[in-house]
Amino acid sequence: MRSRRPATPPSSPDDLHGLIRVAAFFRMWPVPAVLAWISAWAVFVFVRLVVETFEWSQVWAVLAGVATGAVWTLLVASRWRRLIVLGGFPLSVVLVAGSDVPAWTWALAAVPLWLLYPKGAWRDAPLYPTPGNALEGLAWGWPGDPPRRILDAGCGLGHGLSALHEQWPRAELHGIEWSGMWAWLARRRCPFATITRGDMWAADWSAYDLVYVFQRPESMEHAWDKANAEMRPGTWLVSLEFNVPADIRRVPDYQLQSRPGKPVLAWRMGPASIADSGRR
Repeated sequence: MRSRRPATPPSSPDDLHGLIRVAAFFRMWPVPAVLAWISAWAVFVFVRLVVETFEWSQVWAVLAGVATGAVWTLLVASRWRRLIVLGGFPLSVVLVAGSDVPAWTWALAAVPLWLLYPKGAWRDAPLYPTPGNALEGLAWGWPGDPPRRILDAGCGLGHGLSALHEQWPRAELHGIEWSGMWAWLARRRCPFATITRGDMWAADWSAYDLVYVFQRPESMEHAWDKANAEMRPGTWLVSLEFNVPADIRRVPDYQLQSRPGKPVLAWRMGPASIADSGRR
């Protein structure tokens, strides 16, 4: 009688979790960018070696490298990050063309980038400065009392703090920034504010009358939940450009647009004054 081969055991939960962690690592910024640049150069060198006897070998190698970078953009959701992933390789080709600098040194560009923005900061918005005049007129039409204590959560180089200081020069301004280098530079740009190096998500928001964020669309749900959990009724969460997710069902209590494409959205903590604040 022919013996049956043992059935392949199903994957264990640990194996599945391991695959999920690996997939999450490859999607974590700036990993896709670094891997795209390195793999694009590897493909470029390989194609040059294979087709070096053919006409236009350099062009074909560059096109192959660009195509490799385009594949990595599938792991990136943000439009700007896709441009960084896709544009890194051709930019490096232009920079090293006709020079004695080895091509592989382009990968070292990720080192200062990583030092300026530690691992945890890439989950938020790496250096999205508040544009000039984006908050102009905010204090003039403000629907509540002027805030006394303001926090810029993720203050970067201090552009948002400067804009907030112009609106409320008598307010006590605070900033928190995960990158030590950016926090150091922000202190020198904004001597009127108290700036600390730390995690904006671990900091306590309860002591502030207004918390300002200019992050990413993906960060707004976290910011909303944290503001509701920690901020006092009557205080304000203010976001530049990005709204809370649609399933939260809370429209802004105040809205201003001084710069095209950059609306200022503000929510008053506590019971919703315009729309229900529960999840669908």
